[in-house]
Amino acid sequence: MGLFSGLLNWLRSLFWSKSMDIACIGLQNAGKTSLVNILTNNQFSESMIPTVGFNLRKIQKGNVTLKVWDLAGQPRFRSIWERYCRGVNAIVWVLDSADRETFSTSRAELHALLEKAELKGIPLLVLANKNDLPDHATVDEVISALGLATIRNREVSCYAISAKSSRNIDITLAWLMKRA
Repeated sequence: MGLFSGLLNWLRSLFWSKSMDIACIGLQNAGKTSLVNILTNNQFSESMIPTVGFNLRKIQKGNVTLKVWDLAGQPRFRSIWERYCRGVNAIVWVLDSADRETFSTSRAELHALLEKAELKGIPLLVLANKNDLPDHATVDEVISALGLATIRNREVSCYAISAKSSRNIDITLAWLMKRA
């Protein structure tokens, strides 16, 4: 019986498995790598080393394999963002919702990226991370600060999350899985 069920599961994976590519981007220190670590192995670390260039992680959730490009957010790496966003199923923009001083830069970088013709129509998920910190921005404040209501010709969603406490990671994952 074990051999038969193993064969059946393998056949199911051939016909019903899905994969999706995701670009996880945003300014430095927004929590992109922490988010990817929570999605991958449900582990958070207080001591993170800034990403240099990019990291590629594969995450298996049920019959869906997520291939996540975790892109560095420092100014010198922002020119590579477009290259890794081409052809993805979703762009995940991570924002430090407690660092309001970065909102205008984040808005400018996000809109500059979304203006690229090659990225037209790719769904956008904005994650206002670090909502466990005092004085974090609300979802409505983030929508306003980043000008999300002005974005046209693509699906746009915004959630408040905390990679540290795993708050709303479930709805983030559900949003991603629906686009697989």
